[in-house]
Amino acid sequence: MHRPVLALVAVAALVAAAVWGRSARYLRKVELRVEAEFGSDNDATVLARSAFRKELHTTALYLVLAVASIASALSAEQSAVTLYAFILAPIAMSVIYGRDFIRESRMFEERAMLERRAEEVLSQEELAPRRWAERLAPDDLPDFPGFEVGRVYQPGAGLMAGDFYDVFRVAPSRVAAVIGDVTGHGIEPSITAFQAKYLLRVFLREYRDPAQAIELLNGQMATQARPEEFISLLVTVFDTEAGTLRFASAGHPAAWLWHDREVQPLRATGPLLLLDPEAPYYSREITLERGDLLLTYTDGLAEARDGEHMFGEERIAGFLRRDPGVDPDVLCKTLIEAARDFASSPLNDDIAVLAIRRA
Repeated sequence: MHRPVLALVAVAALVAAAVWGRSARYLRKVELRVEAEFGSDNDATVLARSAFRKELHTTALYLVLAVASIASALSAEQSAVTLYAFILAPIAMSVIYGRDFIRESRMFEERAMLERRAEEVLSQEELAPRRWAERLAPDDLPDFPGFEVGRVYQPGAGLMAGDFYDVFRVAPSRVAAVIGDVTGHGIEPSITAFQAKYLLRVFLREYRDPAQAIELLNGQMATQARPEEFISLLVTVFDTEAGTLRFASAGHPAAWLWHDREVQPLRATGPLLLLDPEAPYYSREITLERGDLLLTYTDGLAEARDGEHMFGEERIAGFLRRDPGVDPDVLCKTLIEAARDFASSPLNDDIAVLAIRRA
């Protein structure tokens, strides 16, 4: 009775040995490829070799079990002794390579932890610019009763941009709107933009005059600015109680205001920030009526190019002039789409567009 059983065990063991042997052969090829690419002492090579040895060990175990089962079936005597004698071979392999298997398992665990940390870092590197951009130019702005706000933000080369905008209440009847552009691309201009945006929040809540807030910002940031760094900036303050719009511009492209049934430019009232820490800035005030709309943007919009021709400030004003009653959000999106259609190459510069109507 024992011989048919041992024969069945032998066949099953041979099948298992064939399966594991095929896997071991594949892993051996992997080991050789990895070794050829990274060298014999590289962690990846060591782990590939370890995987091959384990598969080889399992293959040998099933082969020995098959041989032992066949030998036991053919031998009427001492079958158990023969079986255990053959199994000593894979046991010996386990003893010989046991320490290596443990060491390599620990190495594999450490490598897995490093890979997991690397994935976390890559995930953070991908997420951080998005979160940063959301701070510089948020998609969601608070609702301000009496105002309609539209905005579009398009980073140029990468997500780290120097353009920013902000709309916030500085008093019960006053709302400030800010748009700015820091020269350059990447993390440094982004940090500068972040500093300028939130310092302005402090200064505009402290001082009613936007020109004074800009002067304080210029003096504060000039002490730590890089030589090649400059900021263009437009600050407007809507006063619903006084019915006015007061603005100051530090070298920023002309904003356009629909007022008195015509489009008026709001041009610079002082130089770029960080050119001169002592530079003076001035404010101008305009009586504001219901339905008046302010359109501001950064220079990436006006400088979209079709060969030698630029999209230009007058073309931007024309969109407002043709349809002054347009929804501010629609106006901003229309301008971006028009600039893309106009340009003969992709828009690589950062672009921010902000439009505000007094309802």
